[in-house]
Amino acid sequence: MLSYRHAFHAGNFADVLKHSVLTLVLEYMVRKDKGFTYIDSHSGAGMYSLNDEYAQKTGEYKGGVAKILAAVNDDNFPEALMPYVELLHKLNNENDELDIYPGSPGIAKQFMRRQDSTHLFELHPTDIQHLTEFCARWNKSHVKQSDGYKGILGLIPPPSRRGVVLIDPPYELKEDYVKAVKTIVKAYKKFTSGTYILWYPVVTRERINAMEKDFSRSDVKNLLKVEFCLQADSEEYGMTGTGLFIVNPPWQLENQLSEILPYLKAKLGEDQSTFTLEKLIEE
Repeated sequence: MLSYRHAFHAGNFADVLKHSVLTLVLEYMVRKDKGFTYIDSHSGAGMYSLNDEYAQKTGEYKGGVAKILAAVNDDNFPEALMPYVELLHKLNNENDELDIYPGSPGIAKQFMRRQDSTHLFELHPTDIQHLTEFCARWNKSHVKQSDGYKGILGLIPPPSRRGVVLIDPPYELKEDYVKAVKTIVKAYKKFTSGTYILWYPVVTRERINAMEKDFSRSDVKNLLKVEFCLQADSEEYGMTGTGLFIVNPPWQLENQLSEILPYLKAKLGEDQSTFTLEKLIEE
């Protein structure tokens, strides 16, 4: 199945968490002059218009990034969210109006330098066209219409021995829950110092518990779990929350998330919203 289009969901509450974390991780990576490699397994189109029919049909961004930007002048706005907000303002030409929203490649492009390299994978026939056009003048970016799981394993360890890997499949197939963890476990054996970010939707709690067990049985160390749920777990179909497993997070990321999560609950959530932040596996 290749029916999923992220254009319908760009800028929603799940993107706010995922992309604010990605921004903080990449900001940390460029503090050193030495180059690094960024690998994105399910890249999407790269950039999205919030004025097109897809975003307007669902309006999900209105309950996500739009609320964050509207609150940026709050006295209690978290400092840890500012890199994400500043990146969005830059992409929208410093306008208060939010016209475009970056996917993960759009965020990565703002950080990559001459010494860094980018590898983007996407299978959807329409999104790969948009992604290729988006990267046309991006030096040292490599776009492939191929399996991102296999692509990751073929690229590590990177020559620089510094790298960030993002895996965020649409989970149209149940196998993705297992395959995503297996890919990180295999990659970790080849490249233990890399930072791996795995996004997941909270749809069925049992599948997330199974992912945790798979990680616990592996050799992976230094694993952080962050989760933000708008609603309590439900037996009904639909995403109630969003989360990330992060292997080898930057040392300050846990503290930064301890600022971000309560704010997301206050601004994007309701009374039944919850968040968790826990170190599942120590170094």
